[in-house]
Formats: sequence, structure tokens, C-alpha cells
Amino acid sequence: MAALLKEVTLYYKKLEEIADPRVEKWPLMSSPLPVLILIIIYQYFFRSLGPKIMENRPPINVKNAMIIYNVFQILLSGWFVEESLRTVWLPGKYNILNQPVDYSDEPFPVYVAFVCYIFFLSKILDLLDTVFMILRKKTNQQSFLHTYHHSIMVLVIWLGVKFMAGGNSVIFGTINAFVHTVMYSYYLLTLIRPEYKKSVWWKRHLTELQLVQFVITMTLGVIYVLQNNDYKTRLLGFVMIPQDAFFLVLFWDFYKKTYLSKNKRV
Repeated sequence: MAALLKEVTLYYKKLEEIADPRVEKWPLMSSPLPVLILIIIYQYFFRSLGPKIMENRPPINVKNAMIIYNVFQILLSGWFVEESLRTVWLPGKYNILNQPVDYSDEPFPVYVAFVCYIFFLSKILDLLDTVFMILRKKTNQQSFLHTYHHSIMVLVIWLGVKFMAGGNSVIFGTINAFVHTVMYSYYLLTLIRPEYKKSVWWKRHLTELQLVQFVITMTLGVIYVLQNNDYKTRLLGFVMIPQDAFFLVLFWDFYKKTYLSKNKRV
């Protein structure tokens, strides 16, 4: 065991050599340990502590807190989309298919890195979805898909900011932020008007939008692996392909069971 830990430590030190020095001193970015501990605590809360706390208690009314939370998530996700369009895509500063990271300390690449970092922090904020779920005792929403998705996104985005705060990784954040803007808008609407939950037309299409997201990002991953000379961008593709493929399978299974089966949930 000691030998394994030594090997892991040595390997991580080698990885540190290719990390982005600009983000080194930003909170949570110097080491993966705090993020890993956070994910472990999150999983423990979801699987054991949270249900145990709520076991003999009635559901807690957190509607007002959730309304504030969803409004903030909409504004934050919308800001990510707006900023990436305004600063990167619309001015044509980035090539979606081949854009190595600019690691310089010039204002523009540093700002892009900062937005990527805030995007990472937003993935930590997303963990509150599960907290609200537990407090409301929404057991039908508690699934492997839910917690795996939230956990792995925190870790993957941390890795992205640590090693690729900019470049081709930005497009993944732009697409994800757009999907989240739509998703939290739906959540907010159904919180304010619960009767819309069964009738609003975009309930089913929200999952379809997520499926489209994974197809697009997986396709980009394949392109980066096959046609990109920048080794970090190719590595990004190697990470995203299996991850998006796994998400695609999980979300498709959810979609099929929820909307296509004969005994579908309403």
C-alpha cells in the first residue's frame, strides 16, 4: 500500500509540471485532496447521513430557499453563456476545433481562466441539488445517475481548470451552462407553479437536450483525438469520450424508462 501511495505521489508530481501555474494559488486548486474529500463527504451524506437524519422527520419545506437557489443558478449559468459568447465565440477569438490554451498572463487568457474557475465552483454549488432532495425526502429522485453525475462533474471540471483553463475546454462549459440555464428555469417554473410539472411542454425535451449535449461533446472529443496536434487537447478528448458515452447510456436509460416505457412515470 505504501509503495502504491508513493507511486501515485510521484505520478502526481509529474503531472504538476504541466499544470496551469496561474490557478495554483486559487482556492481549492493547489491539490486534488480537498475536492476528493468534498466528494466523499457528499457521497456519505447522500447514501447514509442525510437519509438517517431525515428518517423519522417529515419533509422540510425549503421552497423559498430553492427559489432563491434556482434564480441564482439561472443567472450564473446564463452569465457563463453570455461571457463565453461575448468574449470568445462571437469575436472569433477561439477555433472550436483547434484552440490550445494560452497560458500567458495577458488579461484576456487570465480572464478566460478565471471564468473557467468560477464554472468549477458552480459545479460544487450544484451539489445543493442533492441536499434539497434529501431534505424534501424526494426518494424517487435519488439515483446513481444523479450522484455520479454531480460527483464526476466536480472532479472533471477541477482537472480541466488545473490543466486546461481555456482553449478547447471552453466549448464544453458553454454547452453545459446553456443546458443548465434551461434546466434550472424549468425547476424554478415548477417550484412557483407546481401544476405545470405535468403539463409544461419542455419537461421531456429537457432530457432530450441533455442527450444532445452528450452527443455533441462526445463528437468533439473524437475530433480532438483524431485531428488535433496539441497533446492536452487530445487528452481532453480522451477524457470526454468515455465520460460522455457513459452519461449518454445513463441518461438514455432514464429517458427510456421515464418517457418511452408503457408504464412511464408522469
